[in-house]
Amino acid sequence: MAEVATSTTSDHLLVVIDPVARQTDGESVRIVKDVLSAGAATKVCLPEGPEEFARALARRGSRRPVVVGDDRALMRAVVLLHRQRELAECVLSVVPVGPMLGLAHALGVPTGAVAAARAVLDGAERRLDMLVDDSDGVVLGALRIPALVAREEPVEAARPWLRTCQSLVRTLVPARPARETAPVLPGPSRLRVEVDGVTLVGLDQPLESVSVTPGSGGGLASVEVRPLSVGAEASPLLATGRTVTVTGADFRYRADAGVAGPVRRRTWTVREGALGLVLPGR
Repeated sequence: MAEVATSTTSDHLLVVIDPVARQTDGESVRIVKDVLSAGAATKVCLPEGPEEFARALARRGSRRPVVVGDDRALMRAVVLLHRQRELAECVLSVVPVGPMLGLAHALGVPTGAVAAARAVLDGAERRLDMLVDDSDGVVLGALRIPALVAREEPVEAARPWLRTCQSLVRTLVPARPARETAPVLPGPSRLRVEVDGVTLVGLDQPLESVSVTPGSGGGLASVEVRPLSVGAEASPLLATGRTVTVTGADFRYRADAGVAGPVRRRTWTVREGALGLVLPGR
């Protein structure tokens, strides 16, 4: 892991540049380094993998961490600080560079490397709510549980050895019409959704999707459940609360930059003001 230190002002930054950012947009990374080093005392770390990334954050001392990377790098930093129980005392900055930037922009980080780097120097800390689940997973932007995914069943088995045996049998036995297997179509999810212990929808109601989003403040999450529409479009069920529990057959869910599961039960709890993020002043 390479480290470069420069000093221009009393504001000390630890700039951790994710390897994906260096590989996908080296020019933006160079510009970000120039902007930050011109406005603050910076120590630049170039980790080669997740372990070096974690070590750089752990050794930040009094420096304010700045993550240069995409949504996955941002989430990696937040999860590490959360699991070390250091997130509450840490103020994080991010400069979005890389292929996945939707989460950072949704949180209010400026688009464009120069604007985001200037926000690191001139912005202000904002405390943002986040969701934490019962496996210590973190959601900053949005959580979504979609309907079951379609699986196409092949007409013939895909194993090479079995295809060879089937070919040999066909040369010895008169041909018969191929037996086709109908594809497994996508189906609605059947899930129980509880908000603060109150059932919003039960297992008897087929669903198209469930989404949970941390609020803009106040420690409440917004919950939207879309029932399966038959004929006219069904109105979504809306609720707000501090805890959301989903129970049902094995389901997967998309949380920020990743997909998790399958699980049969998961509870998410809002942590009010858990993340301190530097954003442009209003």
